[in-house]
Amino acid sequence: MRPYPFDPATAPSGNRTAGTPVRGNRSPLELSDGLPPPDGYGGQDPGGEGYSSNLPVPYRRSRWRWPVRILGGGIILFVLAVIWLAITAPLSKSLEPLTPPSITLLAEDGTPIARRGAIIGTPVDASKLPANVTNAFLAIEDRRFKSHWGVDPRGIARAFWHNMTSDGRSQGGSTITQQLAKNAFLDSDRTAARKIREVMIAFWLEAWLSKNEILSRYLSNVYFGDNVYGLRAAAKHYFSRAPEDLSIGQAAMLAGLVKAPSRLAPTVNLKGARDRQKLVVGAMVDGGFLDKAIAADVSPARLSMSTTKQLPDGTYFADWVLPEARDRAGEIATETTVKTTLDRRLQKAAERAVRSAGLKQAQVALVAMRPDGRVVAMVGGKSYADSPFNRAVQARRQPGSAFKLFVYLAALRSGLTPDSKIEDEPVTIADWSPKNSDGRYEGEITLRRAFAKSSNVAAARLIQQVGVKNVIRAARDLGISTPIANEATIALGTSTVSLLELTSAYAAVAAQNYPVRASGLEPNGDRSWLESLTQGGHPLTGDLREQMLDLLSASAETGTGRQAALSVKTYGKTGTTQDNRDALFVGFAGDLVVGVWVGNDDNKPNAGLSGGGIPARIWRDFMMRAIGVGPAVAPVTEAADNELDPDAENSIGLEGIDVPLEGEIEGLGLNLRVGPDGSIEINRSNRDRGDRPRREDRAPRGDDPPPDEPPLDPR
Repeated sequence: MRPYPFDPATAPSGNRTAGTPVRGNRSPLELSDGLPPPDGYGGQDPGGEGYSSNLPVPYRRSRWRWPVRILGGGIILFVLAVIWLAITAPLSKSLEPLTPPSITLLAEDGTPIARRGAIIGTPVDASKLPANVTNAFLAIEDRRFKSHWGVDPRGIARAFWHNMTSDGRSQGGSTITQQLAKNAFLDSDRTAARKIREVMIAFWLEAWLSKNEILSRYLSNVYFGDNVYGLRAAAKHYFSRAPEDLSIGQAAMLAGLVKAPSRLAPTVNLKGARDRQKLVVGAMVDGGFLDKAIAADVSPARLSMSTTKQLPDGTYFADWVLPEARDRAGEIATETTVKTTLDRRLQKAAERAVRSAGLKQAQVALVAMRPDGRVVAMVGGKSYADSPFNRAVQARRQPGSAFKLFVYLAALRSGLTPDSKIEDEPVTIADWSPKNSDGRYEGEITLRRAFAKSSNVAAARLIQQVGVKNVIRAARDLGISTPIANEATIALGTSTVSLLELTSAYAAVAAQNYPVRASGLEPNGDRSWLESLTQGGHPLTGDLREQMLDLLSASAETGTGRQAALSVKTYGKTGTTQDNRDALFVGFAGDLVVGVWVGNDDNKPNAGLSGGGIPARIWRDFMMRAIGVGPAVAPVTEAADNELDPDAENSIGLEGIDVPLEGEIEGLGLNLRVGPDGSIEINRSNRDRGDRPRREDRAPRGDDPPPDEPPLDPR
C-alpha cells in the first residue's frame, strides 16, 4: 500500500527548515485536531526536505468573544455615565429642597401677613434619631436598605409578583436610594428611560454616599402632605415636637404618609392616616424592627397642631406682590421674608368699608396708596375664598367719567383755565352725539362747573378742541399703559383700564410728579442705570397742578362726588359707564389716594348704580377710618339744593316733599332729619324727643357702623 505522503513516518529524514516546530514527530496540524490535512493543504517544502514552516495555521474563534466585548462596552458606558452625572447632577443637589421654600410677606410694621411656598424643615441626621423613627421608614419603604447597593432585586420581584397576582393596589419596588434619586434629580414621569436613569443615579449615590447620608437626605426632603417637606418640618407641623422626640406611633404615622401624602395627611384624613399607622407598626414587627409586645401597646397618634394663628396663604395683595417679592429675594434656598408696603390698620379699614356697603350680587374693588405709589391697602373682591380673581389689578373696565381727568389735563395744557368757558349744549361729532346723563344743559359754563357736574357734552367739545392725540398723550404721561382708542368717544371713558392704574394716575396729581408706579415693596435703591434713565419722573408745574386741584375739589365737594366729601380738603372724580355697568370714585385727601370700583363680573347693568353713590360712600367710609376725620359739613346753597347728581340714579326723593341736603322734614306723620353726610334719623315728634341731643356726626371707631344710611343694593 502506498504510504500517505504527509505521514511523518514515511517522510524523508532530511533536514527540516530552520524554525519549524516539531512535537513528537507530528505536524502542528495533526496536533490541533488529530486529523491529517486535506489534499493540497501544505506539503513538502520546495526542496523536498520535509514539512514546511510557512504553512498557514488555522484560527478557531472563542465563544466568549462577543460577551467580553459587550461587557467592556458596558463598563465604558457606565464610566461615561458616572462622569456625566458628576457634571450635570452634583451630589449637592440631593440636599436642595424639592420645591422653593416658603416666602413670608411682612406688613410695613414687620408683622407677617401671608406665607407662600413649601414649609421645609432643616436637615436631620439619621444617626442621631431614635432607632424606632428610622426603623419605621425602613420597615414600610425599604427593609433591605442596609444590605442592597441601591436597587433591591428581591423587592422588585416581590412587587412584580404581587402586581401580577393581586387585584388590589399595585406595589412599587423602589428603594429609598431610588426614591432619593427620583425626588432630587428626576421628574415624575413613568417612562422606561426615567426608570433607567433612576437606577443609574441610585448606583451612583450608593458609590459616593454612606447609608446614613442617603437616609438622612431622604428624610430631610420627603413630602408629608400639607405642603410640608422634611421630617423635622412634619414633626413640628403635625405633633409640635422635634423628630428626636417622636413616639413610635407618631413616627409610624409619618412614615405611612410617604406613600400618598396628599390623600393621607391627618389634617384632612385622620382615619386613613391612623389605618396606615397600624400597617407600618405591623411591618416593623414583620421586619424584626419592633417587638410584638411593644407594638401591641402603640396607640393611635394624636395630632398636636400649633396653636399659633396660621398665616393666610392667599390674599389679593399677596397675589399681586408675590412675583415682585420673589424677584427681590432672588433664588430662594431657604425660607425668607420680604417686607411690603401694606398697612394692616388701613387694610382692616378697607375691608370694613367694603363689608358695610351692603352689596349682594355686585362685586367691589378698592386700592389705597400713598402719593408716591406705595400701596397700603387692597381689596380685590368681596371674598378671596369665593373668588381669588383680583378686580383691582386684573380686571379692565371702562372708567366712565373718571377718564375726564385726562381730557381736562390736555385742555389746561393747551392754555385753558378752570375759568375758561365751554358750551354745555348738545353736540354732534361725526356720527357721535353724546348727551348729559341727567338731560340738563346749562349753556355756557366754566370748565370748573363742567367738571363738577360731569358734563358729557362739555368733555366731547373739549376733546374736539384739543385733539384726541393730546388727550391720549395726557393719559400716557400719567401712567395709563392699556390700549386707548384713537377716537373722540374716549372722552367719556370708553377705553378700558385697571383700577390700580387709574388710581396711580390720580396719584400723579397728588404727588406733583408723573408717572406714579404702584408698588407693594419698599424701594431698595438698587435701580440700574437704564432704569434711572427711563423711569425718571416729570414734575407738574405749579399752575397746572393747582388748576387740576381746583377742578378735582369742585367735583368732590360740590359736584357729582359730594357724597365723598370730608371735613378736610377732598379731591376726586366720579365715573359711571353706560347702563350703570361700572361705577367708580377715585380721589385723594391727606396723604392717601384711593380708588373704588363697584360692578358685576358678568358686566350686567346695575339699576340705580353710579359713581357718586355707593362707590363715593365706600370711599368716604374708608377715608374717615383711615385718616380720622368726619364728613364734610357742606354749606346749603340754592344750587346744591336743587341740583341732581347727573351720574346718580339712586338719589332719594319723596313725592310732594322737598328733601334738603341737611335739616328736618316734617310730614307723613314722621319727623326726619337729614344729616350732612346723607344719614337719615327718624323721630316720632319733637315733643316726644324733648331736649335729647341729636347724634353727633363723627368718624366711625372700631367696629361702629358707618354713619350713612344703608345704600341701595345693586343687583
